[in-house]
Amino acid sequence: MKKYNFNAGPSMLPREVIENTAKQILDFNGSGLSLAEISHRAKDFQPVVDEAVALIKELLEIPEGYSVLFLGGGASLEFCMVPYNFLKKKAAYLNTGVWAKKAMKEAKLFGEVVEVASSAEANYTYIPKDWECPADADYLHITTNNTIYGTEIRHELQVPVRMIADMSSDIFSRPVDVSKYDCIYAGAQKNLAMAGVTLVIVKDDALGKVDRSIPTMLDYRTHVEKGSMFNTPPVVPIYSALETLRWIKAQGGLKMMDKLAHERAEMLYAEIDRNKLFRGTAKEEDRSLMNICFVMNDEYKELEKPFLDYALSCGMVGVKGHRSVGGFRASCYNAQTIEGVEALVKCMQDFEAQH
Repeated sequence: MKKYNFNAGPSMLPREVIENTAKQILDFNGSGLSLAEISHRAKDFQPVVDEAVALIKELLEIPEGYSVLFLGGGASLEFCMVPYNFLKKKAAYLNTGVWAKKAMKEAKLFGEVVEVASSAEANYTYIPKDWECPADADYLHITTNNTIYGTEIRHELQVPVRMIADMSSDIFSRPVDVSKYDCIYAGAQKNLAMAGVTLVIVKDDALGKVDRSIPTMLDYRTHVEKGSMFNTPPVVPIYSALETLRWIKAQGGLKMMDKLAHERAEMLYAEIDRNKLFRGTAKEEDRSLMNICFVMNDEYKELEKPFLDYALSCGMVGVKGHRSVGGFRASCYNAQTIEGVEALVKCMQDFEAQH
């Protein structure tokens, strides 16, 4: 039986990315050594980093004056590194979910934090509107996609300050105006690569502005100067990122990723809205294209576990919702296929027919 991977992260990768990475793990570039055992300073590996950085700059149309880094620690470490490097006196944070709240918590260790708006009172089912960002803030921090709650900011906000964004779960799914941001960071395990590396895009002239001393490993300038090679980088995840970037470019780039994201999501949301058993959890205008969250209607609540069991029997993997929301979550990152979404829709329709 064919399996369809809807896990929220680590999530599915394009099959050719997995196969090509696996080949290099067995024998990297015909060297007789595994990608998993070569030195990150091997002459054959630097071109991997160089090509990956070049493709990121090309796909995102990153302007001059930005550096692309591959770091460790996941987005969670960036929650600390961002204020360490950018918060001078006051920072503004938009609270749209668990990860935004965690980022805000870390920032409070370094200075004043203003929560410009929050949707916590409605369990983060919408993106707050009609709020103001203080013009004297050092930056506004946003989380563009909220994997747990299924909401997403899919456009650049118009605010009077520079922005910093956690794009862990929707980067490379749409074009982005990088010039609006001093820093963009993303854990790789959604749209870019296997887990184990974090992508950071940082504006060079925004660094070195804070008065505090920054530990060497937590200073972005360290990694800019050393080209992500200050300490041993995660070689295999970086290579899998390169293969994914090649795949994205071959598919037609970010405009095509955006088009496919809309097609997948619209198909699945249409079934959720039509099917009498289910209902979506996020406000319609803020629905994520990456993480589609839905629950059983109240009168069919007892069918939640039977549906999960049935979905699994049909090859649907990872559709159980996060405990904060319950119900179901179908993650439709770049590698998810239209075929996979069609299979899930059919599964929902067949289950409805049975009940």
